[in-house]
Parts: sequence; structure tokens; C-alpha cells
Amino acid sequence: MFDHKVTDVFFDLDHTLWDFEKNSALTFAKILVENKVNVDLDNFLKVYAPINMQMWALYRQNGIGKSELRYQRLKQTFDRLGEHVPDEIIDVLSHEYIAHLSSFNHLLPNTLETLEYLFPKYKLHIITNGFQEVQTKKLRGSGIHHYFQKIIDSEMAGVKKPDPYIFQMALELAKVKPQNSLMIGDNLEADILGAKALGMQVLHYNFHKESHHGECTMIHDLIEIKNIL
Repeated sequence: MFDHKVTDVFFDLDHTLWDFEKNSALTFAKILVENKVNVDLDNFLKVYAPINMQMWALYRQNGIGKSELRYQRLKQTFDRLGEHVPDEIIDVLSHEYIAHLSSFNHLLPNTLETLEYLFPKYKLHIITNGFQEVQTKKLRGSGIHHYFQKIIDSEMAGVKKPDPYIFQMALELAKVKPQNSLMIGDNLEADILGAKALGMQVLHYNFHKESHHGECTMIHDLIEIKNIL
């Protein structure tokens, strides 16, 4: 399937291994109640999810900073719902969300089985755009930190995927050539096209149920990796 022998496998974290949607929902269920924000959770999440994705896209493009991302995704959600929530409460929610998010540690289906299969055969690493202070907690809390030799985040690199520099840094830290590396992630732009542009081999985990794009092989369950590697 791949043109060159794969020795190192790089994973994205959120929406690839770590079940961001479930853990995020549990976090909001906790902090909205504790801060007496009376909104229907299901409605809140339906509105929040696409806004959060839009804010992350802006963040990847350096259109907004970390603090603005954390504020705007909540502010715009409440505005869309027609709920007036004071800025001081939004600030509290923003901080508490980050503080509590990594206390919930659901993984996506077959994550552990897949990592157990790969661990003896390949060097495993993480490349993530997530915030540094949160991502390590997620990895440790979910019990998968020990599988990975190198963990590269966008704050460490100073740039975000799909910027080639973060992939270059990851390859240098792992001491591997691009053609012997495989990037697995859920985001076509950030993970797949970004890594592919640097000469890495790629595998798209189609978490978002996107149409087939022809850029590379797509999988719909992590367990499919066992039939590929």
C-alpha cells in the first residue's frame, strides 16, 4: 500500500485517538450546571460543535489567538442560542472547560487495541495542534502516554499544522525520513495535506464522514490499521 517501508507512525490526538466530542460534552454538562447557565445541553452542543471547528480553522490560519478562540467559541454559541451570558461568566466557563476537559478520558473505538498492535512494530509519536497544557494531561489520563516516544504540539513548534515546520520538527525529533513515516489524522487540511506536502505517507481517519477525496486511503475505524500495517 505504501511506497516505502514505514518505521514511524505519527498520530493526531483529538478526533483520532481521544474522543473529543464525548469528553467535551461531559465537561460542558459539568461546568454549565455548576455555573448555573440554564441552557439545554443538546441544543448547546449542536450549535457549539460547528462554531468550535470554525474557530479552530481560524486558529490554524493564525486568524485568532488562543485566548480569543476560547472566548469566541462560547460567546458565539450563546449569541446564536439567544442567551445573554455576561463576559465574566464566559471567562469562567472558558477557564473551567480547559481545567476539567482532561478529567474525562474516553478514547475512540479500538484505540487501545490498535496501539497495542502497533507498539511492538513501530515507533509511535503524536503531532497535535491542541494546547500544550491540556494534551499531555489527556494522554496520561487516558492511559496511552507510554505508547508514544515523541509528542509534538503546536505551541512547542511555534506553528500549527498544516505548516510544514511542525512536521519537519517532528521528523527531526523522531530521527526519521519523511518517506519512512506515516501520518494518521482526521483533518484533511491539517493532517493529511500538511504531512503529504513534506513527503510523509498519510492515512486519513474519516471521523467526520467526509466524501472520498482521492488524496490517500481513508479508514472509518482505527482497527482497519491492522490490515494496512
